[in-house]
Amino acid sequence: MVNKALFLDRDGIINKDSAYVYQQEDFVFVEGIFDLCHYFVKQGYRLFIITNQAGIGRGFYSEEDFDQLMAWVSEEFAKQNIVIEKSYYCPHHPTAGIGHYKINCHCRKPEAGMLLAAAKEFNLDLSESLLIGDKTSDIKAGERAGLKKTYLIRSRYQANYDFSSVKKMYDYLEA
Repeated sequence: MVNKALFLDRDGIINKDSAYVYQQEDFVFVEGIFDLCHYFVKQGYRLFIITNQAGIGRGFYSEEDFDQLMAWVSEEFAKQNIVIEKSYYCPHHPTAGIGHYKINCHCRKPEAGMLLAAAKEFNLDLSESLLIGDKTSDIKAGERAGLKKTYLIRSRYQANYDFSSVKKMYDYLEA
């Protein structure tokens, strides 16, 4: 049996991207994300979140704040009978990071470090895995990791941002 993964970017794919989200009250799930995840779980995919979190590196919030939020996010997915295997994040920023966070690292997308770490830790077949992101840096990370399928969803970084685009992708796949 193939050990394949669905890698999801966080801001813009799982939640509405309203810049540096680190508190539950600011976290708004994108319409259709649970349906989308159910679809891929039924297809045998394991779910992972990969996210750049420069807000940590910039000092806007702490790694502990991020961990608390992601524990809650995982609980919300669990309430929908969806297991998020693990959330990988990069707290670094090459120019705006503070202190030890100011580095050009291998984990920050568009680099493939987070995907490669997940593959190693969970023995994933990256050639059978896929990624959904809302920035070209997400897609480049997937390509650098050897993923054959990546999906760029409309976001606030593109014209005509539509929060229901993840749901539309799910509906398309179901048709």
